[in-house]
Amino acid sequence: MTFVDAAAVLTPDGWTGPARVHIADGCIAAMEELDRVTNPRRLVPGFVDLQVNGIDDVDVAHARGADWDRLDQLLLAQGVTTWCPTLVTMPLDRYERPLRRIADAMARPAAPRPTIAGAHLEGPFLGRSPGAHPRSLIVPIDLDWLAALPAHVAVVTLAAEQDLAVEATRMLTGAGRLVSIGHTQCSEQEFDACVAAGARLTTHLFNGMSGVHHREPGVAVFSMTNAAVSASLIADGVHVHHRVLHLAAAALGVDRTVLVTDAVAWRAGSVGDIGMALRDGAPRLPDGTLAGSAVTMDLAIRHCLAAGIPELQALRAASSNPARLLGLHDRGVIEVGRRADLVGLVDGIEIEQVWVSGVPTQ
Repeated sequence: MTFVDAAAVLTPDGWTGPARVHIADGCIAAMEELDRVTNPRRLVPGFVDLQVNGIDDVDVAHARGADWDRLDQLLLAQGVTTWCPTLVTMPLDRYERPLRRIADAMARPAAPRPTIAGAHLEGPFLGRSPGAHPRSLIVPIDLDWLAALPAHVAVVTLAAEQDLAVEATRMLTGAGRLVSIGHTQCSEQEFDACVAAGARLTTHLFNGMSGVHHREPGVAVFSMTNAAVSASLIADGVHVHHRVLHLAAAALGVDRTVLVTDAVAWRAGSVGDIGMALRDGAPRLPDGTLAGSAVTMDLAIRHCLAAGIPELQALRAASSNPARLLGLHDRGVIEVGRRADLVGLVDGIEIEQVWVSGVPTQ
């Protein structure tokens, strides 16, 4: 048995400490209150990122061999201990190879590395707000293609205005996958029908969707006011203004706010086969359209704090909430019996140390 001491520990009931977290067989075996500790760190659950297209110079769609090890290190540096490699819109027959490479990465020998929870398919069954996704490659939902997806596809983003959106949502959620509504200008009835069929998330709130209007509310309003669905946010200071971040967090509350980076390989200049370049604080197409972000999860949390979002809400948006949506009930909170995926923070939201199944990674 090993242990980690911290001045404060974030538990499901809030902050406690000073405390010692005992770890055995990769899980939290006990928690012990202490009178004092020498280490000023605060301990929080490992971060969970549902949407990572790439990081720095490594694009998920083309990653091979040592590229995955580099992604591991880049993720750990920002406190991410579980993640979903994300593939953007491409022809249907092009998904097989990158999905196979993701499966191979998931099958690597055990090590203190971030867990790949499964792939996230952001497309090609999108709608009338394609964003950076090529319009020519957006296609009607193919139920047979979706039914044949390999088991390691964990998340599918689709547009609720697609003709077969409800049927697809029901089938995907029945297979244990998370359905997220995104890149859409659907009606209120179409949105609510997909949520009723099992959709539990909205992909990057405000971006790639109709927005907020007091007489003609759009998808952003539908998401914030439907208690059955959570919403992800890209908190990079570019995609969503800080005041709008604050508004969204207030509407969504502690349990429905989710942070994603939507990070791309900005240094490599591509996300999948889509060319982009980093300009004015974010990756963009030549016409200025946003194409993912260059933010890290720890920086996204700091943006939330700058926007006036309570720290507890921001931390849970990066850990507990996405873990729950993925059905990963063994992680995302610090309590006895859960996996010891932990992040030590100092000086606010600076990463001091990361543990994966109780093993320190630095």
